[in-house]
Amino acid sequence: MIALNRSSDLCVVGAGLVGSLLSIYLAKRGFHVDLFERRPDMRLEKMSAGRSINLAVSTRGLRALRDVGLEAEILRQAIPMRGRMIHAKDGELNFQPYGRDDSEYINSISRATLNKVLMSRAEETKLVDIYFNQRATGMDFEKNELYLEDATTAQYTTVSASMVMSTDGSSSAVRDDMMKLSGYKCTEEELNYGYKELVIPAGEGGSFRMEKNALHIWPRGTYMLIALPNFDGSYTCTLFLPLAGSPSFDSLKTPEDVLKFFNEQFSDAVPLITDLTETFFANPTGRMVTVKCAPWFLDEKALLLGDAAHAIVPFFGQGMNCGFEDLSVLSDCMDNHVKQGGSLYINRRNVEAQHASRRTMEGTTAWAKIFAEFFHQRKQNTDAIADMAVENFIEMRDKVADPKFQLEKAVEKILQREFPNEYVSRYSLVTFSTVPYSLAMRAGVATDEILSEVCKNIDAADKVDLKQAHKLIAQKLSPLLKDHEEELPVSSGR
Repeated sequence: MIALNRSSDLCVVGAGLVGSLLSIYLAKRGFHVDLFERRPDMRLEKMSAGRSINLAVSTRGLRALRDVGLEAEILRQAIPMRGRMIHAKDGELNFQPYGRDDSEYINSISRATLNKVLMSRAEETKLVDIYFNQRATGMDFEKNELYLEDATTAQYTTVSASMVMSTDGSSSAVRDDMMKLSGYKCTEEELNYGYKELVIPAGEGGSFRMEKNALHIWPRGTYMLIALPNFDGSYTCTLFLPLAGSPSFDSLKTPEDVLKFFNEQFSDAVPLITDLTETFFANPTGRMVTVKCAPWFLDEKALLLGDAAHAIVPFFGQGMNCGFEDLSVLSDCMDNHVKQGGSLYINRRNVEAQHASRRTMEGTTAWAKIFAEFFHQRKQNTDAIADMAVENFIEMRDKVADPKFQLEKAVEKILQREFPNEYVSRYSLVTFSTVPYSLAMRAGVATDEILSEVCKNIDAADKVDLKQAHKLIAQKLSPLLKDHEEELPVSSGR
C-alpha cells in the first residue's frame, strides 16, 4: 500500500515500454526512480487480448537498447522479418524485401515479452521501485503534486515530486493537465479506422504455417489484414477496417457476416485462423489516434515522452522505435550538459543542496535547459514520422498490390544495388538509419520524384535508364544526405 501524501525525488508515470526503459536509463545515471503503473504486474497476470501484442523493433529502438546493454538479450527473443509477403485475393504470393540485402530487416517481438524484460531489468538496478495498479489522474504543476488512484482499493494518493517524467501513453492524464496551461496546445486526430486482433496458432511441434521471416499483408484497397510471427510459431493477425460504411466494423454484425467477408477477401487466411468468429466478437475493436502537442515540458518540473508527447498510428512500425529514440536523444542532451561542466542532481530532501547544485544560466535551471533542448530536437521529427505513418497506411493497404507501385519498388532495388552509397529509400532511412525523421521525409519526396521520372516510359524494371537515374539522384537526393553519412542505413540485425 502506498502511503498518502508521500514524497518522491523523481517519478516516472507509466511502466510500459518507454517508461520502463527510461527508468533503466535514469538508474544507470544513479537516480532513484519511483515508477507508477496503472495496470497489474503483467509478469504475474495474463495480458488482456486486443492490445497490439507484436512490435517491430528496428535500428532506432535497437540503439536505445544497446545504450543500456540490452540489445543482444532482446534480439534473442525476436524473429527477423526481411520483407512483406503480399497475399493477393487469388492466393498468389509476392515477397517485397525491406532492405538492400538480407542484412537489413526488422524484428518481430512480443510486446509483453519485451515489457517484462524491461521491468525486471529496471528493478534489478535496485534504484527503481515499481508500484502497480496506480493510475495517474492528473498533476498540479504549481504544487509539484502528482495524483494517483489505486485500481484495487480506489484509494487516492498525492505524491509530492521534485520531477515527473510522464510516459503514460496517448491518453496521458499528465499531458491533459499540462495542455491546460497558457501557451500549451494539443491536437488529437483519430483515424476513422479500427483494428481487431486474431490469432494463427503454431503448427505441429511449434512450426510456422506461413513464411516465418516476413510480415504478411493482405492488402485490399481501403482495408487490410496483417500477420506478424511470434517466437512460439504462431502469428498475431490484425484486421484494419473502417469503423463505418461498407465494409466496416459496423457492417460485420453476425458470425455469418464475418465468415462471408473473410472468405471473400482473405480466403487463404481463413483455414489458419483459430476460432475466427468467436475471437472476432470477443476481442475489442481498437482505435488509433495521432497526438501532436507543444511544448512537452514545464520548467524542470515535468516532461512528456513517448506516446504521451507524440502518439502515432502503427503503420510504419515506428511507435515504439520513436519512443525509444526519445530516450537516446534525452540521454545525449544530458551528456551535452555534463560535458559543458554542468551537474545533474535531483534531491528533494535537501532543498538547499538541490538549488545550489543546479547550474543556472539566464535564469533557467539545468534540467529546464535539457528539456528544452530535447523538445526542440524532437518535435519536428516526431511530427514527421506521425505524418509518414498515416501515408504508409495507404501504401500498405492499397499501393503494395498496384502494378505501378511494384514496378517502382523493383526499380528502387536496382538503384540501391547500382548506387549503394548514393540512393537510399525513405523506408531504409526511417527503419535502418538514425537520420532525423524530418530528413527522411524530405528524402522520401525526392525518391518519389526520381522513381516517377525513371519509370514513366518503361514497363519492366530492367529497362530503367541508369544514367538518367544517376543524374536525378545527384540533383535531388545527394544534397539532402551529404551531411549525414555517419547516420545512413546500417544493418538492424547485428
